[in-house]
Amino acid sequence: MELGLIGLGKMGGNMRERIRRAGHTVIGYDRNPDLADVPSLKAMVDKLQGPRVVWVMVPAGEPTQATIDELAGLLSPGDVVVDGGNSRWTDDEKHAKELAERGIGFVDCGVSGGVWGLEYGYALMYGGDPENVAKVQPIFDALKPEGEHGSVHAGKVGAGHFAKMVHNGIEYAMMQAYAEGWELLEAVDSVTDVREVFRSWQEGTVIRSWLLDLAVNALDADEHLDKLRGYAQDSGEGRWTVEAAIDHAVPLPAITASLFARFASRQDDSPQMKMIAALRNQFGGHAVESAAADK
Repeated sequence: MELGLIGLGKMGGNMRERIRRAGHTVIGYDRNPDLADVPSLKAMVDKLQGPRVVWVMVPAGEPTQATIDELAGLLSPGDVVVDGGNSRWTDDEKHAKELAERGIGFVDCGVSGGVWGLEYGYALMYGGDPENVAKVQPIFDALKPEGEHGSVHAGKVGAGHFAKMVHNGIEYAMMQAYAEGWELLEAVDSVTDVREVFRSWQEGTVIRSWLLDLAVNALDADEHLDKLRGYAQDSGEGRWTVEAAIDHAVPLPAITASLFARFASRQDDSPQMKMIAALRNQFGGHAVESAAADK
C-alpha cells in the first residue's frame, strides 16, 4: 500500500525504511528538505492515491495539532490520519472529532522501539474504529516485530496512546530500580566490579530484561558513568500517567516516586540519574549531558 509519513527524525526515518523494506511505498515529508521526499504536505497528499493513509510522527502538542489542522484541509472523506507520536490521549479524542466532521478517519498509535526499531521492529498499541484500523493494518504489520505478538488494537480512539503512556510509566519505575541498585553497589567497598555484577544478571535471573542489557551496554562504554551528569529529563508521559492515576484513584507509588526522582536530579547531581540518562540514551537516542556541564 501507499503511506504518507510526516516527520522523519530518529524514529520516523527508520520507520520509513522498515516499511519500505516490507514492500510498501512511503512518501515522506519533513521540514528538513534533506530528509524529505517531497517539498510540502500538499505535494505529499497529491502523490497518494485514495483512500489515503497519512501517518503523523511529530512532537506532541502544538506541532501535532498544526499538522492535523493542515491535513484536514488537504485530505478527502474516507482518508485516515494516524498519530504515531507521544500525544496525550485526550488530544486524540479532540482530533478524531475534528477530522470526523470532514469524513476523515483517525487512529492513534503508541510506538515503542526507539532507535532499535528498524532492526527489531516496533511495539504498537493503537486505538480507533475497526474500519479505520483495517486501512492501516498492512503498515502495522510491517512495523511490528516478527512473530505473533508486538502489536494490539487496544480499543477505541485514545486507547493506543493511553496504553503507551502506561508503558512509559512502568519504564520509569523499572529504570529507577536499576539505577538505585547500581548506585548502592557502587557505594560499598566490598563489591569491586559492579559492571560485571550487572552483566551476571543478564542470564538466569528474574530481573533480566532488555533494559538490563542496555545498562550493561552503557557500563561497557563508561564503566562508572563518570562522563555523564546526573540529570534526567522526562518526556511528559510519566506526568500524564500519575495524573491519570489521581483521576481514577489508582495508587502508583513506584511510578510516582520514579517521576519525582527525575525532578530531584535537576537540583543536585544524582548518581542514579546517570544510569537513567544512560538508559534513555541507549534505547531512544535521547540526549545526555556531560559531566563537564556542571563545571
